[in-house]
Amino acid sequence: MKAVTWQGRRDVRVEDVPDPRIEEPTDAVIRITSSGLCGSDLHLYEVLTPFMTPGDILGHEPMGIVVEVGSQVPDLRPGDRVVVPFQIACGHCFMCDSGLTTQCETTQVTGEGMGAALFGYTRLYGAVPGAQAEYLRVPQAQFGPMKVPEGPPDDRFVYLSDVLPTAWQAVEYAAVPPGGSVAVLGLGPIGDMSCRIAVARGAERVFGVDLVPERLARASRRGVRTYDLRTFDDEKALVHAIRDDTGGRGPDAVIDAVGTEAHGSAAARLAQQATSLMPRRVAAPLAERFGVDRLGALYMAIDLVRRGGTISLSGVYGGMADPIPLLTLFDKQTQLRMGQANVRRWSDRIMPYLTDEDPLGVDDFATHRVPLAEAPHAYEMFQRKEDGAVKVLMKP
Repeated sequence: MKAVTWQGRRDVRVEDVPDPRIEEPTDAVIRITSSGLCGSDLHLYEVLTPFMTPGDILGHEPMGIVVEVGSQVPDLRPGDRVVVPFQIACGHCFMCDSGLTTQCETTQVTGEGMGAALFGYTRLYGAVPGAQAEYLRVPQAQFGPMKVPEGPPDDRFVYLSDVLPTAWQAVEYAAVPPGGSVAVLGLGPIGDMSCRIAVARGAERVFGVDLVPERLARASRRGVRTYDLRTFDDEKALVHAIRDDTGGRGPDAVIDAVGTEAHGSAAARLAQQATSLMPRRVAAPLAERFGVDRLGALYMAIDLVRRGGTISLSGVYGGMADPIPLLTLFDKQTQLRMGQANVRRWSDRIMPYLTDEDPLGVDDFATHRVPLAEAPHAYEMFQRKEDGAVKVLMKP
């Protein structure tokens, strides 16, 4: 089959790889009909290269048609249309029963000290072959795949794999009070959808911050008050502007949907780039012990949120030596919540929004739909934020 493989820093290729097959009785194999390109895939493109191996198959936002199931997958049949969560979870361990499927004790990558295995996301998360491919082996298929109805196009449901539950959890963790306010830093796919969900769930004021004109315009059309970072002298000036719109206090909650590759943080950016250029056998131990993030978005969130407010982190961070202003967090009595989205915890609550009325705008959420063969160009375009790219779907 054809699959998108990682070959090095900013080097992905579409190659022929072996077809997946049933390996465990709890497996299924699906034929991919749509697969998303996620903002966190871009971290593999550059920042997290020390944890990648040439030939790794990328991607973790799939939907498709079941073609084969193992003997211990009772609720799926060949021909079923399914969306597959980006994490692999059993559904019956202590963590899954607690709603924390990203901490699944059955699939935890204990050798790396990490949580549940993820599709297509470094050796830290199990080096499981990913979903930007023609076919996908799905472990723990007795729990993970979600059956969806025939009829509507893939765009209606594909975001249940990641974008929708990640954005939903970001808003849930933000704990916006009824009629309250929330600022979303970064208006890529997760930030954009977080704004839409916050509006749908009753936030009175939603502020969006970015520096890409097309992203700002998309959010503005959905009723978000947007701020273009480029029009302010510095981040402090932007923080003051949002405070002025919230009675001088700042918003009740801030969602950081940017993560480790935030704008600014020049020293951290140089450190990340230097590590990504080192041989992997040298770079990986350094990154595991001394890795740093670009923390511009997090620092802004800490400064911006009102005293007693909540910061919700949905952007991916990977540093082990990040300087965090604990004095400020403690003094402001700030609540901080974070983590990979627990997809199946939220999926049933999201499904009622995926109607023909389309209140979240999923049907036209994608800005680009490309054949799998054009994946290298799609990665480059998305990484450079060119051609108005916000969300890319690949079609094998």
